[in-house]
Amino acid sequence: MINGFKCFLMICLYHFYLFAHCQVPCGIYSDAMQVSQIREDLDTIEKAMEQIVKLSSKNDPQSINQVIRWTNAKETHAQNIQVIVAEYFMTQRLSENSKDYLKKLKILHLLLVSSMKCKQSVEFENVQNARERLESFNKLYFPKEDIKHLNQHSK
Repeated sequence: MINGFKCFLMICLYHFYLFAHCQVPCGIYSDAMQVSQIREDLDTIEKAMEQIVKLSSKNDPQSINQVIRWTNAKETHAQNIQVIVAEYFMTQRLSENSKDYLKKLKILHLLLVSSMKCKQSVEFENVQNARERLESFNKLYFPKEDIKHLNQHSK
């Protein structure tokens, strides 16, 4: 009975960990879907930055509340990019034996840094740098015939 209760309690308290993508090659997630998610996260970060800049000139409680909410959204989406890059691409998809391994690794590291800078500031150039690094990675990672489809999928 105690073990069942502990299991139930763990599920209730840590359910978000149980539904996270595991590091087992299950084949459920696609590389293109992950890239699309990163692009969506970058769009959200950019919109959050715009709203933060716009609302920061106001000093009323509602505007201050919205700045906090947009800041939290910006940081959540930047963190999501970091998780996808580190836990999906770097840990599960990038092989040391793959072609251009070091170039891919460097670009992914730079994407992680850009995401970190998106958390720390409202500088739009950090979003642009992240987008450029994502596209550079795509060109190295995906076969050339898939790049056009990948770009169409995200629009």
